[in-house]
Amino acid sequence: MNEKVKDPESLSCRALAMLRAVAQGRAEITVSLEPDLYVDGLPCSDQSTAHRLAHAGLIRTPREGVPGSRVAAELSETGQDLLEPLASAA
Repeated sequence: MNEKVKDPESLSCRALAMLRAVAQGRAEITVSLEPDLYVDGLPCSDQSTAHRLAHAGLIRTPREGVPGSRVAAELSETGQDLLEPLASAA
């Protein structure tokens, strides 16, 4: 996955599912340089994709937290823009 993702077609189905879970408010992310993603309270099985989504600026923590703690994950503006065409196509 390119660090400067602009096209939803360049994302895997798994990455898009992770973004949708974040958009639906079902995800938490750890406060870390390599943030781990949890969906519905369970650790995501593909943390390398979660790390890439965070480093690409598509998901983020909405507030500061204690390093290592879990906080609600949110989509960045870029992540929202990326999912918008997919939502309108559904």
